Amino acid sequence: MILNSLHCRCFRGLADMVFTPGPRVNIIYGANAQGKTSVLEAILYAATTRSHRTTVDAELARHGGHEFHLIAEAVAGDCPVNIEAHWWKRAKRFKVNGVAQARLSDILGRICVVFFSPEDIALVKGAASSRRLFLDMELSQLHPAYLRALQQYRQALRQRNELLRCRHCDADMLAVWEAQLAEHGSTLIKERDVATRDLSAIAADLYGQLVADETLELAYQPDISDPDLIEDTLQRTRTADITRGSTGRGPHRDEMEIRIAGKNARSYGSQGQQKSAALVLKLAEVELMRRRVGEYPVVLLDEAPAELDSDRSKRLFTAIPEAAQAVITTAQPVELLPVSRKNAALFRIHGGNLEQEAG
Repeated sequence: MILNSLHCRCFRGLADMVFTPGPRVNIIYGANAQGKTSVLEAILYAATTRSHRTTVDAELARHGGHEFHLIAEAVAGDCPVNIEAHWWKRAKRFKVNGVAQARLSDILGRICVVFFSPEDIALVKGAASSRRLFLDMELSQLHPAYLRALQQYRQALRQRNELLRCRHCDADMLAVWEAQLAEHGSTLIKERDVATRDLSAIAADLYGQLVADETLELAYQPDISDPDLIEDTLQRTRTADITRGSTGRGPHRDEMEIRIAGKNARSYGSQGQQKSAALVLKLAEVELMRRRVGEYPVVLLDEAPAELDSDRSKRLFTAIPEAAQAVITTAQPVELLPVSRKNAALFRIHGGNLEQEAG
């Protein structure tokens, strides 16, 4: 999967610009607050309909404006993909190859991306919800059926929770939503289990490359281990749920534990271990996508070298697959990056203006 160009208009602090990355390593460098992260954010938004920094689309418009426009042109397999994202009058609209999309969920998977930022340390040290989101975003890009099950599960969960908060809770209606939660929750549990096993095997090898003499493993911990028992569990916990006013059991409470040297990385990992583990999870996601889809996703690394010491930074660049297209931002001098400038396309950004260095 290759991103050929990105056209941004009125997005964040970026000027009206066109970014044409090369097919392998691309480095965007410049001082802080010049727009490096915004370029990656624009790619992410076009590919996934969402930003990693905000859920309020109005914040993405330049200088308090009322619209922004993105066009991403890529090749997936042998097929050209053109995604157009337009936010205007507080509504976002997407087109794929010139055809308007009725559902934003239909955008996911057209251009597969894996994004890493310094904030992704929350994957390791944050709440279980961060790790569920990681799995959900990965699987939603890979499997439309998973995305549909996730959307249906969330809808049924909202409906059941609203019903639980009613003064007179209708048991028959609760049963309807519980059946929906069981049907779609079963898909989530099964897919998360398989994905975690695959990611764990990949991550163990990658972590060994990045960190010597330590082991890393992932363990999926479903809130309800047997998918066939979801409906029965929800029925048994109705009284407690009515008292609480929310659904206390189900896949929305799942956990993916990360262990370093056999210990829970969230509780016992050092800052350096947690950073390395978060990065390895993203690199494992890259490889899992390649195995499932048949080609690498576009890899987006925001200030990743700054989060690692020099030795781990060198190993990071070695771990990025040579065949994958990568866009890396850095505030460091390019000369300090452990990457051959012969194989990299260099872009300097200043004041939202992006310029490619002559090769």
